[in-house]
Amino acid sequence: MSATTTTGAGPAQAFPGYLECLAEADEQAAVAVARGLLEAGVPAERVLLDLVAPAQAEVGERWARNEWSVAQEHAATHISERVVAAVAAYADPRPTRGRIVMACMDGEWHALPARLVAEVLRLRGWQVVFLGASVPAAHLVSYLHRYDADAVALACALPMRLPHAHRMIEACRRSDVPVVVGGRGFGADGRWARVLGVPWAPDAPAAADLVADDRALRAAPVARLDHLADDEYASLVKRRGELIDSALADLRERVPAVADYTPAQLDSTVGDLGYIVDFLAAALYVDDQTLFAEFVEWLVEILVSRGVPAGAVGLTLDHYGHELRDFPRAAGFLERGRAVVGGLSAATAGR
Repeated sequence: MSATTTTGAGPAQAFPGYLECLAEADEQAAVAVARGLLEAGVPAERVLLDLVAPAQAEVGERWARNEWSVAQEHAATHISERVVAAVAAYADPRPTRGRIVMACMDGEWHALPARLVAEVLRLRGWQVVFLGASVPAAHLVSYLHRYDADAVALACALPMRLPHAHRMIEACRRSDVPVVVGGRGFGADGRWARVLGVPWAPDAPAAADLVADDRALRAAPVARLDHLADDEYASLVKRRGELIDSALADLRERVPAVADYTPAQLDSTVGDLGYIVDFLAAALYVDDQTLFAEFVEWLVEILVSRGVPAGAVGLTLDHYGHELRDFPRAAGFLERGRAVVGGLSAATAGR
């Protein structure tokens, strides 16, 4: 891939060549594509949002479709991070506004989307402190106690982190620092941010507008979490390990092939069993069965692309449903998940 194959009117024209750079793990050429756009007069913000961001989204889709391995996805992500750094260095903005602290939720390792938001804020004049991936709430609060901040921006890519997100949001507020959140973990329309009672921005420009409006930033909606009084969420979390162990034992009994799994396959299976519990817990936390149903659909599509039949997920949902039969909300969410699996199984059989 030649570093000069970048030209065109803007990011849309440069996109195919840039994606090829990521596919070939050609960092130098990828940086050259971005630099070529900057030198042609394309604003740095557009390079970040109209080139790097959609390319990274495509990287994730290729991994999900099993077209790229984890190694390829990691290599491409690393290159994207280097490109973001190169764009930031080229633009070299000078801060003219206050300080924003940007962090990912505890346990959240998808840092690139948050980094893109941080750079857009920096381009718009903010002094941004980017704390990176998986920041424990206690460490974030300790940082806020030592350094003044006009606002905290928190990113969450996975809805299963919503209970952690709420704890981080409340910890920041106890430090009297307003919070704005973003990321797909809060729902495509921010619905779960509203449940948690926190302002949500759908993208980097919206986040920049929100942190610039102190009144809007502090006018948070009222959290709607009365449903937690039924204790289903807390009880499910306490039983997490027990549920995973029993589900694995059930699979071994009902699916003979599990006995021949390699250690890697077994680890992956245990991980998936845990994800099901974690997403169910998050759905209970915000009281939204669509959160769990959307996860089940995603998980089935991922597993089917890797040769695992959709029915395997259905077996686990059946097991969890039996184990949690005394949890009315959880049982209803699991029933919805089983309906999703049934629909996907029928669609797969009809192909």
